Parts: sequence; structure tokens; C-alpha cells
Amino acid sequence: MRTLTAAWALVDDRAAGDFWCALEDRRPGLLPHRDALLFFTALGRLVVGGDDPANRAALLRVLGRAYRHLGLLPHATAIGAALLATVARHAHLLWTPQLATTAERALRRATDAVRCAAGQAGDGRAWWHVQVIGHDRPSPDIAILTVRPWRRLPFQPGQAVPVCTPRLPGHWRWLSPANAPRTDGTVELHVRAVPGGTVSHDLVHRVRPGELLWLGPPGDAGLRLDPARADDLLLVAGGTGLAPLRALVEQVAAAPDGRRLTLVVGARTFTDLYDAIALDRLQCAHDWLTIVPAFSDDPCAEPAERGDALTIALRYYSGTQEVYVCGPPPMLADARPRLLAAGVAADRIQLPRRWAGGAGGSPVL
Repeated sequence: MRTLTAAWALVDDRAAGDFWCALEDRRPGLLPHRDALLFFTALGRLVVGGDDPANRAALLRVLGRAYRHLGLLPHATAIGAALLATVARHAHLLWTPQLATTAERALRRATDAVRCAAGQAGDGRAWWHVQVIGHDRPSPDIAILTVRPWRRLPFQPGQAVPVCTPRLPGHWRWLSPANAPRTDGTVELHVRAVPGGTVSHDLVHRVRPGELLWLGPPGDAGLRLDPARADDLLLVAGGTGLAPLRALVEQVAAAPDGRRLTLVVGARTFTDLYDAIALDRLQCAHDWLTIVPAFSDDPCAEPAERGDALTIALRYYSGTQEVYVCGPPPMLADARPRLLAAGVAADRIQLPRRWAGGAGGSPVL
């Protein structure tokens, strides 16, 4: 069966330029040439479909903001026609009348979804070009990337941002910055290479300093601090779910307000505690912060540190803290029922939003 997926697989590196030329013929000056590759691959992936919910959410966030920021909504028909003409040209061996009809229907669905996303997108840029200035590998499957946006990225601690590498245009992964906004504008990203994760594998194993990435508009991942509350916090991290919670610690450190924080960091063994140096610096710098490691499979660990992160964290629950949890899917699936059973009020439990799968590097969206 000839499918849109098979047709899209025949689209090569020249296609973005062909798309831009086709669009210029229809509506001159509508889309900057430098953005053609990013835009074409994102819209094409959305039309083809079949992506996981996290990638689809990222595509819609990026495209919704692009259509709004660039004023593209009145020209959606021309954009769609240029896209289909380009795909048909590159996949002419598969392009039958039946496949063309299927593509037109898929394009209408995608355009409707983008219109809806644009209505909720807010104002501002659709993407930021960033340069990788640091790439550390604290473990074989984890990378800590430091990137510098060409223009400052406006984000809040606890948010997630879509990330894309030019090697895999159209494929996005949600990651949460591991830092509060810095004066130099740099952003630290923690990513684990997950099985079957093309983007995560590329970010961990192939990206090097000096390369460029794209970041999409930051989105609420369900882990931001409520400015109207100043309760003590119990933060529970598993794996690279540490990233957004470390950013919350830095946010409080930038403007201490009297609250006390306990950060429980879960890892299988001591060697899996990948961000130990940064955590030690935070612990030494702030007397209101307590950092507790939790080792689920380390016979050399101290008795008080043996156990999964939630088990250890509940020993530090005072009855009045707000509890933030971020980590891999099994941990998150277990978190709410265990916390409720331990007496934590539902409105004091903060977990990542399901759409943000991959926020903080964990595939939870």
C-alpha cells in the first residue's frame, strides 16, 4: 500500500528549497528562506502523522507560534499547496491520484490543528537558533549540553522546550532546562539516550560543541512554582528528571524567601548520580537546602540512602510541603497513588504534564 509515510521517505535534502521556491511563486516574501527547512519539515511531519503525542505536541507548538508570529494563517491554503506540490515532485514514483487525495485530507486535518494551536500560542518567536558550547558525558547514555541562543530564550524554571537537531529536521524532543535564567543567556539541557529515541540518541552520541540546534517556544510542563505560595518544597527526582527540579532550586536561590527545600535524587547506584558536582555546590552554598541521594540498587550505600526515590522522600515529608516529582514513566505512574496514600493532599502534588513526554529528559509525555 502506497502511503504518505513512504512518499515522505523519498523527500530529500533539496526539498525544503523547492518548497520555498514554490511558496515564493504563490506568495512572495511570506517565509524567510533561512527558515524553510525547519518550517517545511515540521509541517510535513505533521501532515504525514504517526508521531508519538510528545512530538506532535512539539510540532503544533512550533507551527502554531510560527503561523501566528509570521502572519501565515491567511495564507494557509497557499502554504499547503506548495507543500503537496513539493512532496509530489520528490515522490513522483508513488504519487497516484489516490495518494494525492489522501494527502489533501491529511493536510486539511493538519491545517485545522495548526489554526487551533495558533489561537493558543501567544506572541513571540517560533524558534531559536542555539549553538552548543558544551557537551559533557557524565555516563555512557547521558549528556549535559550547554547551549547559547542567538537571541535570549524567555523561559521559566520548570518549563519544557522542544529541541530539534538539523540532522533530524521535523523530529522534536521535549527537554527542561536544568537552570534558572542566567545573565549570559546560556541554557543547560540534560538528556538520556532512550531506546528507539532518535533525537535523544543524536543529542547524546553525535552532537558536539560548535553545532547548531533549534529550540521551540517554552511550554508549561506542570512543574513551575506558584508565585502566590511560599511553602517548603519536597522535590523528588529520578534520572534526568532532575533537570527541572534543579532549575527550581536555582530559582529559589536567586531570591530566597525563607522556605526550605529538600531535594531527593534517585539513581540506581552512586555512579549513576550524574550531576553530583553541581548538586554538591548547591548544597554547600545554601543552608536552607537539603539534598538526599536515594540508591535503589547500591549495596555500598548508607542504610538511610537505600531505596527508591519516593520511599526515601516520604521519610522527609513534614505534612506541609508541596511535593514535585519528575522522572521516568514507572516512577511517575507510581507517584500520585503512593503520595496520596501517605497523606499528601492532591493539590500539593505536582507532576509533569503528560503532553510534555521527555521533559527533563524522561519520556513521560
